[in-house]
Amino acid sequence: MLTDTPGIHHVTGIVREAQRTHDFYTGVLGLRLLKQTVNFSDQFTRHLFYGDETGSPGTTLTFFPYPGEEDGRIGKPQASTVALVIPPESVDYWQERLNAAGRDVEGPFDRFDERVLRFHDPDGTRLELVTGESPVEPWADGPVPTQHAAGGIHSVTLLSMSPFVTASVLDTFGFELRKQEGDRVRYATAGDRATIIDILDRDVEFGREGAGSIHHVALRVSETAQLYEWHDLFRERGYDVSRVKDRHFFHSLYVREPGGILFELATDRPGVTADVDTETLGQSLYLPPWLEEDREMITSQLPPLDTGSEKRTT
Repeated sequence: MLTDTPGIHHVTGIVREAQRTHDFYTGVLGLRLLKQTVNFSDQFTRHLFYGDETGSPGTTLTFFPYPGEEDGRIGKPQASTVALVIPPESVDYWQERLNAAGRDVEGPFDRFDERVLRFHDPDGTRLELVTGESPVEPWADGPVPTQHAAGGIHSVTLLSMSPFVTASVLDTFGFELRKQEGDRVRYATAGDRATIIDILDRDVEFGREGAGSIHHVALRVSETAQLYEWHDLFRERGYDVSRVKDRHFFHSLYVREPGGILFELATDRPGVTADVDTETLGQSLYLPPWLEEDREMITSQLPPLDTGSEKRTT
């Protein structure tokens, strides 16, 4: 029997340079490099995972670096923004930190009952820091003091071709309408983290996938058997849905709902710590067993990545 998704599992974006992305998300935002692997569908492209100390579901941002990628354009149908949650007393700290790192910061401004800072990463990915409470323990060994550190994903914002249809799909996933402010409509689940998805009901231009765009939003599923049930439901409704895929750290499937948003459903387990000690996360290139025999060829074609840069702030 299908059960509601408890919230967001991870968010994946497209960037241009692996090193620049790494330096920003570890050195400026203070996230931990959890995994450096490859796109399992494109073995000569890196796939970088960042989050809390152990890669808890609901904390992870992942990126595909494509060196020659053209700029993306934010528009419909896309996830336009991903937000991280910060302590309410940390707004001034983060505004100063982002300014010192050369980021143009919009805000702080009020939205619902929160304070919001808006900015972009070096490739133009739209990011926000939003005040709130989180059960997530931040990474204690990062460059950001723990009393100010981000506590995982707060929310994502969607630009849909059909906001009412996308809202209906969120309802199917277990998200409920909570509140509305202007053209922003908030949906949330009853989970303990990363539970919010906002839909913007506004007329905007069409987006273009590229550097700085969000590729997909992944939602949490308890076990692999549930994925097959979701797959059958989506097929019955005529949605564009993939087969269930083995991503090694989790199993998942992808569905593009009628409003045009690409969702992934991903299991919480086994997780990024399943095959290595927590202390050594992210320190070396991980390849799944079916690619291990090609390690030398793959590594020779990947741009170098210095992972000893967690405390950089440029």
